[in-house]
Amino acid sequence: MTVNLTRIYTKLGDDGQTHLGDGSRVSKLDARVEAYGTVDELNATIGVARLAPDMPGQFDEWLARIQNDLLDLGADLCVPANDEPARQRLRVGPDYTAWLERAIDEVNEHLPKLRSFVIPGGTPAGAQLHICRTVCRRDERRTLAVDGANQETLRYLNRLSDLLFVLSRGANETAPGSEPLWEPGAHEAKPAA
Repeated sequence: MTVNLTRIYTKLGDDGQTHLGDGSRVSKLDARVEAYGTVDELNATIGVARLAPDMPGQFDEWLARIQNDLLDLGADLCVPANDEPARQRLRVGPDYTAWLERAIDEVNEHLPKLRSFVIPGGTPAGAQLHICRTVCRRDERRTLAVDGANQETLRYLNRLSDLLFVLSRGANETAPGSEPLWEPGAHEAKPAA
């Protein structure tokens, strides 16, 4: 697959329409455009997370791979499935999701058991990864709205949000005691001792 970007602006989107990967034109408000646009946003938030000074090296390597895989995911989402007979297209397959599952298991194996919900925050890397996780969850909802979307894109996004969650926990483990946990009703007045 070659990509040839010779011009940055084409003026073709000035009317609120854009081209999909199969050449058809749709509104920029189309569910498919919203889904792959949110993939782009997720990729950008991961790029910011990678800049956290306390990001563990192994996590950064995985995030670099994920950023590339997200471009594959966007390429998959931008081409309707009915274009398949015309030519072979890049599609996200089960191997993408399987890799995420292996990474989740590797990190989660070393984390303490959770006894409450995690409050987003902790270390700079942990907090940034929580932002990535929430954008990923939104992208999963946006992709669900795409008629005929490759089901593996949904599986991938679901698993990716799980990985981002365990990575945030792993990043917070680098500074013991930094993972904030939900304390139900903590704001209620406590009786004086």
